[in-house]
Amino acid sequence: LERFHARQLRVSPHVLGHSKAHVGRVVAELVRAAKAQGLQPGPLALSLRGDFVRIGSAYEQHKVRSPDCFDILVPLRLPPHLEPQPRRADGLGPCGAFVCGLRARDGWTRRCRPFTEGFCVELQGRSHLSSGLVLRWFQGHLQRCLGAVRYRLQERCRVNLSACPGHPPTLHILPCSDYVCCHISMAVRLIPAIPLGDALYLTALLPEGPHGSLVPEALWGLNASRQEQRLLGWLKEQAPAASCHLKCLQILKGLRDLRRHGLEEPFCSQWGRVLSSYVLKTALFSLLLQGPLEAWDERFLVERLEDLVLYLRDCLRKQVLMDFFLGNTSIPEAVALPRFLKEAAPVNLLSAFDGPTLDLVAFQLISTWIQAPHIIRMYSSPRYLRPVPTP
Repeated sequence: LERFHARQLRVSPHVLGHSKAHVGRVVAELVRAAKAQGLQPGPLALSLRGDFVRIGSAYEQHKVRSPDCFDILVPLRLPPHLEPQPRRADGLGPCGAFVCGLRARDGWTRRCRPFTEGFCVELQGRSHLSSGLVLRWFQGHLQRCLGAVRYRLQERCRVNLSACPGHPPTLHILPCSDYVCCHISMAVRLIPAIPLGDALYLTALLPEGPHGSLVPEALWGLNASRQEQRLLGWLKEQAPAASCHLKCLQILKGLRDLRRHGLEEPFCSQWGRVLSSYVLKTALFSLLLQGPLEAWDERFLVERLEDLVLYLRDCLRKQVLMDFFLGNTSIPEAVALPRFLKEAAPVNLLSAFDGPTLDLVAFQLISTWIQAPHIIRMYSSPRYLRPVPTP
């Protein structure tokens, strides 16, 4: 496991630092240009707030393999007459996710007809901000602003923007010089985000499954990435200096990815969706707060990794793994949570999957752990380690 982590999973801090710095400069240029060109008179325009938020494994120290993919939230500035409406109680939206609508207040629709017609859809007789229409505007707006950025950065790198319907646009960065020491081409997913305050955001729900299940355009998903980063920062302070909790997460993600090569569809896709990185991270958070953090010293790597596998196995058999931040009263007080999260209804992340699927994933998870050395040897050839092409 140690060799597997060192040779295949561990990302060089030097290369990751260069990549993050390069991504930050390019995204800052693009956001600045998009904000400048998006300014319109009056309070009813949709525009960029002018900043961006770095999220995901590359910024949480558990990135695996290569620092070539990054996630960035780009906050938008909206008119003030939209209020969040949690919708899980209605039965609307996908299972296993907290969804929210942004409803227009009474009387505002008639007074602000241009904005309503451009960015809102009807849901149960009321106007709601459409995630699909906002995403379409965001993609077009960034595409229009890309020319200025491409001209300013042409000596350093080549930049391109690609968009897939229903998904956030991806900024592709290809360095032209030694600015990034390893000449790694980077893909940066730019995610338009609606600020709720307290570093909490709403983002468009992504279609899931092999054919992309449809989700109502009027619904948004909750993004608590900043709260996850706060918790990880607190754990780093409280845990031993040589804590292995992030290494456990990296190794488990690596084993999950290797095991996928031996599975056939449709179970292969279900395996990746059930054991998503968010599910693995949620299980780690829950397990970390159950016992003394001293037990996560690196000397006990195999024991803690086995604990994590068994904890996940039990969750899969019970068909219950609750979202760590929604309605959780056991989070340490040092990790300040917004009131919106504290009062939110709890969500079971596994409720979207049927019992037989979860039982099969639980069986394969234990099998993967027992056969880990064999799986690592079998699927560690270069042809298996090639990254999956981005759609």
